[in-house]
Amino acid sequence: MELNVIYKDENLLVLNKPSGIVVHPDKNHIEGALIQEIVKKYPEIKKVGDDSARPGVVHRLDKDTSGLLIIARNQDAFAYLKSLFQKREIKKTYIALVSGVVKNDAGVIDLPIGRSRKDSRKRIAGKGASGKLREAITEYKVVKRFENFTLLEARLITGRTHQIRAHFAAISRPVACDKIYGGKNPACPAGLARQFLHAWKLEFVSPSGAKMSFEADLPEDLEKILKELR
Repeated sequence: MELNVIYKDENLLVLNKPSGIVVHPDKNHIEGALIQEIVKKYPEIKKVGDDSARPGVVHRLDKDTSGLLIIARNQDAFAYLKSLFQKREIKKTYIALVSGVVKNDAGVIDLPIGRSRKDSRKRIAGKGASGKLREAITEYKVVKRFENFTLLEARLITGRTHQIRAHFAAISRPVACDKIYGGKNPACPAGLARQFLHAWKLEFVSPSGAKMSFEADLPEDLEKILKELR
């Protein structure tokens, strides 16, 4: 696996994660996780963090979501970056293609998220959730409307598991080609093999005090879909 590192300093790495790869190993993915490859190249990260299976990992992206990911390179940076996420001081913006036409040019989805009673993989926003409900807020604005889909910028105010996917499914606009949240027959543009969700932009203040902003262009598979829709 070739790592696409777009920035590095003594405290952190910023990578552009490809789709189809998990960030850290789990019971279904023992080998081939992104962090395993990162540790091979940056072995100091192996000792960073509070979980030996997820060294340096301060946030994550779903397997089939591409885009920007921050990895801490030392323990002080790990604690600092975790604190930024907890205080909502890292601005994360995604590009998403959702099914159907979103009528409002911009909006806020403010629905708490809990677990699904029927599917352990899923999170549910609003009615039907079980267990502890956690506050979840997503801001969005429309970039372009197509006949059966809408391209959006979605900014996470909170950072819950599957937040964007669960929130847009809750308003009947699931992410295109989302096999978990899109129902039995998810809306999927011809040629798209995974959910159309990309972590596009990150903005934060680094441990050194520098203001940082990164953007990752849409990968080729998603850009091709947009060209076809246009």
